[in-house]
Amino acid sequence: MGAKSRRNQGVFNRNNMTRKIVSTLSVAALLSAGAVAQSTATATNAAPSTSTANSVIAGPNKVAIINIQAAIANTNEGQRDLDALQKKFEPKQIELKSLSDEVDNLKKQLAAQTDKLNEDERNKRVQAIESKQKTLQRNLEDAQNEYQTQSNEIAQRIGSKLMQSLDGYAKQNGYAVVIDVSSQQSPVLWAATSVDITKPVIDAYNVSSGVAAPATKPTASAPTASNTPAPHRAAPLPSAPKPASTTGTTPK
Repeated sequence: MGAKSRRNQGVFNRNNMTRKIVSTLSVAALLSAGAVAQSTATATNAAPSTSTANSVIAGPNKVAIINIQAAIANTNEGQRDLDALQKKFEPKQIELKSLSDEVDNLKKQLAAQTDKLNEDERNKRVQAIESKQKTLQRNLEDAQNEYQTQSNEIAQRIGSKLMQSLDGYAKQNGYAVVIDVSSQQSPVLWAATSVDITKPVIDAYNVSSGVAAPATKPTASAPTASNTPAPHRAAPLPSAPKPASTTGTTPK
């Protein structure tokens, strides 16, 4: 009975060991299968599908440059409104030029006659010149500020609408990036003329605005980011006057 019991116990132990090994192998197999499944799922999620990759490649991938300031000034609407602004300020320019010339003539007379004038007369003339200089300086600054304000209003009004034309043109022609090169701080060092879209954007804006071209336009090459002039400005206003001299030296 004891020998039989030992034999049964040995069989039992072997059976238990066998079950443990099978159980361990089953768990290992399940873990391995789970790891493979997880790796497969991760690889599937990480790798884009062929259709997705193709759609990325097929998306907009071109780069263009544009001179926004020049585009604004050379649209039909920009030329019309900036020319009208210049004509509006022509009387003020004439007035300032006349006052500036008067101040210059008074300075020349003082310089030429200073040796013949007594101190009181010389001081009177100096005070008269300085008074006119202050008036000229004040009127000049007011005119410059007013002109700049109205010029900026025109540029902002047209610029906001021009961006819509730029947006439509860029999307229709597959451009992913459009860089403005109108500023002197532009990061663009060089660009081929083939990527300059200033002229076609101007044309697109003219069509959408419906403003007719100016009656007389100077013959020139098509506007580009490099050769298109900056927004039109009125003729330069007289420079700030210099103080009158109270000595016999000719004012510089």
